[in-house]
Amino acid sequence: MTSDPKTTRLAALDHAHAWHPFTPMRQWRETEPVIIDSAEGDELIDTNGNRYIDGVSSLWCNMHGHRVPEIDQAVRDQLDRVAHSTMLGLASTPSIELAARLVRAAKSLNNARQQRDLPPRAPLNKVFYSDAGATATELAIKMAVGYQHHSGRPQRKAIIAFSGAYHGDTVGAMSVGYSETFHRPFESLTFRTVFAPAPDVTNAPEARETDWPWHDKSLRKTVRDRCLKQLDAVLDEHADSIAAVMIEPLVQGAAGIVTHPEGFLAGVAQRCETRHIPLIADEVAVGFCRTGTLFACEQEGVVPDILCLAKGISAGYLPLAATLCTDEIEQAFCGEIWEHKTLYHGHTYTGNPLGCAAALANLDLIEKRDTCANARRHAETMATALDDLREHPNVGDVRQRGVMVGIDLVASRRPRTAFDHRARIGHAVCTAARAKGLIIRPLGDTVILNPMPGMKADTLKKMMKIVIETIRGFDFAALAS
Repeated sequence: MTSDPKTTRLAALDHAHAWHPFTPMRQWRETEPVIIDSAEGDELIDTNGNRYIDGVSSLWCNMHGHRVPEIDQAVRDQLDRVAHSTMLGLASTPSIELAARLVRAAKSLNNARQQRDLPPRAPLNKVFYSDAGATATELAIKMAVGYQHHSGRPQRKAIIAFSGAYHGDTVGAMSVGYSETFHRPFESLTFRTVFAPAPDVTNAPEARETDWPWHDKSLRKTVRDRCLKQLDAVLDEHADSIAAVMIEPLVQGAAGIVTHPEGFLAGVAQRCETRHIPLIADEVAVGFCRTGTLFACEQEGVVPDILCLAKGISAGYLPLAATLCTDEIEQAFCGEIWEHKTLYHGHTYTGNPLGCAAALANLDLIEKRDTCANARRHAETMATALDDLREHPNVGDVRQRGVMVGIDLVASRRPRTAFDHRARIGHAVCTAARAKGLIIRPLGDTVILNPMPGMKADTLKKMMKIVIETIRGFDFAALAS
């Protein structure tokens, strides 16, 4: 690749000084980086003028594309008023308006219950802002444990989470989503979490000789029922010490788009309700139309006690997160000053007005354009295209929920055999797609697709054509040998 002087200069500075997240830095410094300089619509543009379809929504957060006029204008208008002011002892217009809009949006959860003839649950009426998914989930943990403490149950400190979970990389978030690959050096910093088995159908013992396990309805039901039974045992064993149960609804994103069988989320929620255990729903990755509805919980009629939002909340424009909870949980932190019940937690940029302005414009566009319906149409387009991989000898499974897709690349399907991780097959396939004008990222040897819910239909078709052609034309044997 020929680079202009600007690219060469920036690449040298990057290699000298920048430390990239989730990036093997020695290998990174041996390559010429793609440096994004601008963007337009569904595409990113690098310093050499090359255009790439943004196939991972700039890490699962972009909603409508880049340089969206309505959101650009909302941020500019807010800049003419104030860029930032603290929420510690003050309020701001955008943060108030956004809180009210989020509470209104969350009513869709009880509406979904009503459609299923289920009784309503306490609505999510309170909003606490932070700036990232990890801070939203960390706050949810403190809300749950603090709620139990102030309600006279200080022994209830344990969080029940699920194997393969990922809730972020701050210490608390690591604790409830521990990964040997990501977090091994920091294990001593984490607090004890009780993990229940997640219904990972692809890697379940029952799926050893099954082609494309996720597509086997009977297998999905078997794995779901087994995991719910195992959850019952965990809840019974720790009944007196549980502060909350925490789950990524429908899809475990960083686990490789592990899509849970139908009814698992509802089963978890029913068990929490019966036992009066708060349920924390981490919708950082799956919220805002990614699974086809505004919130993933809608699809199983679940109203959590605490809801974590980030990524798509500001349409991928500015760092912003929100943790919503019921009145009951918030009121546990209310009392006389001398009782010290206040939630002593916050961030400098909590409720940043620019981020809130972008989020308000985003919600307007979701309603105006019916972005969730667009995501559902995209999901159908993607599913049809992915069927072309069904007989590929190196595709072990394809999992999809909405526009979130995980394609497992394997050395063989029967018996299911992984590639040697040192071959970095997933990375190589994504690099090959990049040469065709598509940015996607792997999780190990699982290729992840996560286009913008508001992406143009023609762009999505082009994206899927590149994905299919890249995998079908890739010489797996040569790289694996």
